Amino acid sequence: MVMAWIWTGILAVSIVCAAVTGNGSALGAAVPKGAAAGAALVVSMAGSICLWNGVGNLMEKSGISEKLAKFLRPVLGRIFPSSRSDPKVSGPLSANVCANLLGLGNAATPMGIQAAKALRNPARPHIATDELCRLIVLNTASIQLIPGNVAAVRASLGAVSPFDILPAVWITSLASAGMGLLAAWLLGKAAGDG
Repeated sequence: MVMAWIWTGILAVSIVCAAVTGNGSALGAAVPKGAAAGAALVVSMAGSICLWNGVGNLMEKSGISEKLAKFLRPVLGRIFPSSRSDPKVSGPLSANVCANLLGLGNAATPMGIQAAKALRNPARPHIATDELCRLIVLNTASIQLIPGNVAAVRASLGAVSPFDILPAVWITSLASAGMGLLAAWLLGKAAGDG
């Protein structure tokens, strides 16, 4: 509901600014062009998203996700201590992290929601736990080994080598996830002490 108000506000400000500056006809011409470009982008990304969602389902059914969860358990156990003993947390959490590593934000969302529900405190469901905050930070600044969605967008826009951004993606995603987790840990400590 909030997003609907935000988008309505952005649209209203755009219309008012176009009317005040005398660019109403330019805005009118840009609207259908923007809608067509948005539809083309969605169609071009749909194939990539479907492919990686299918790969995710195959990984889950073949047991690869479970093996990845065991492989990631030492790292995720330090960031999310409750995942060590609770399979309701560790399964969706590791699947979410793996989908993010592959750069599949859309495919990671359902597993992230499952993990978030498992990480909240049932006694105080309206207050985010430290682990839940770290999950949100990790999803927002996700480490991407293979930025699948970004590469699909670049390919649809005519990039000759859509994966030539890999070193930059690795450096920036590692830095942002590391700094975000550090900030979440420090703020969690400060809130616990206060």
